[in-house]
Amino acid sequence: MGQLLRTKSIDALLAAADEPGKRLRKTLGPWSLTALGVGAVIGSGIFTVIGTAAAGETLSFRSLLHAPVLDLILHGPGALSTIGRPGAGPGIALSFVLTAIACGFAALCYAELSSMIPVAGSAYTYTYATLGEICAWIIGWNLILEYAVSNMAVAVGFSAYLNDLLESVFGFHLPPRLSGPIIAGGQFTGNWYNLPALIVLLLLTWILVRGVRESSGTNNVMVVVKVAAILIFVFGAARAVQAENWQPFMPNGFPGVLTGAAIVFFTYIGFDSVSTAAEECRHPQRDLPIGIVASLVVCTVLYVSVAVVLTGIADWKTLGNAAPVANALKALGYDSIRRFVGVGALVGMVSSLLVFQYGQARVWFAMSRDGLLPAAFAKVHARHRTPHISTWVAGLLVGLPAGIWDIGAFADLSNIGTLFAFIGVSAAVIVLRRTQPERPRGFRVPASPWLPALSILFCLILMLSLPLQTWVRFAVWLLIGLGVYYMFGRKHSQLAGKE
Repeated sequence: MGQLLRTKSIDALLAAADEPGKRLRKTLGPWSLTALGVGAVIGSGIFTVIGTAAAGETLSFRSLLHAPVLDLILHGPGALSTIGRPGAGPGIALSFVLTAIACGFAALCYAELSSMIPVAGSAYTYTYATLGEICAWIIGWNLILEYAVSNMAVAVGFSAYLNDLLESVFGFHLPPRLSGPIIAGGQFTGNWYNLPALIVLLLLTWILVRGVRESSGTNNVMVVVKVAAILIFVFGAARAVQAENWQPFMPNGFPGVLTGAAIVFFTYIGFDSVSTAAEECRHPQRDLPIGIVASLVVCTVLYVSVAVVLTGIADWKTLGNAAPVANALKALGYDSIRRFVGVGALVGMVSSLLVFQYGQARVWFAMSRDGLLPAAFAKVHARHRTPHISTWVAGLLVGLPAGIWDIGAFADLSNIGTLFAFIGVSAAVIVLRRTQPERPRGFRVPASPWLPALSILFCLILMLSLPLQTWVRFAVWLLIGLGVYYMFGRKHSQLAGKE
């Protein structure tokens, strides 16, 4: 048990980050870090999930596995019946605010730890220094799951949206056999391969290998484009707002707002990617907290603005579709604004793919440097100073499956992995405050340990709101990870060598 709970000192983590041959180039400042967070958070979700959260949905639970765990706890067998999820209506704006507050608790914990331990690996590194090697492995394994599965789903969505944009603007689309998944809904579709999904990931992988400065510059451009598209929608469509569409503001009361918050929580996943850039930040103690908190604030303002305008130009009951923003603009005849929104959504997906592939490669790099994964993943390119092998492997392992399957059914896996990582980070803050209170911190979470404890509580509630089948798949993923750890990581760990 002592081997499983062995921790790596913060000083050792910092020394490893400065080791010759494994040192990353420090080029990022607060603006680039904020853009990194905005690039990860604002993807396609703001143009899609917002409609479902506002209009609500009816869920038909076909079996025990499809019922949320929390419903099973509260309602027992009654959770297996058809259950309606009330929409937030115009109150969806409040849902975004409530979700931002919940995510804000975790963001503050990330800010303290990233300023204290400016090392690649994010939540994996923080838990290695506090909760022990086995906990760090589980968190790192789940971060790989979060980044990989979410990017598979986004890549598939990118391919479909690219076809839609090509058809609406140029009047043609790519052949279905070369732009659709081979397997969808568990059945063969007759398609050959989803080439756009693979090509976009390989192109972004090449950019990431070229260097963090080039990757950051590419992301900054895409962030400007998609934020501009959002602002064009907000200000352009505002003249069509009708105040009566906001009445009643909360048609299903506060429970509807809470349901909306649970749905839109997943549009915030990604702000933690900022902490993976810790080793490539010029002044991490100052800039990392700024980047994490600022990206969350900017995204919240944009989300709330879109929610207010969207529910003002359309009846909230009509928004329950896959493209609520585009369809609302189409109903108004605002085709020019609709095209800008289409471009913004497409660029948003690419930006999210870039940042998440960046974060995934850094987690692989950090785990390899600690000996828990093969040493090849810790190699740094002699010229570009990037972890090129881990970046290419991550790109291929995400890109190849994205061309085969429709990954939409596995989206909840990304959510549960993220929430699990949030819990680990919040617990790490509490532990370090007790074990190393004297260590300098560039940022301190206020009201500790109560605020980190609230973060853990909120994450647990959201995890319990996920279907039982997600927990089963999560357990299978953990078992596979534990098998890899016992066969390789436990023996090759640097700490094992020292012992």
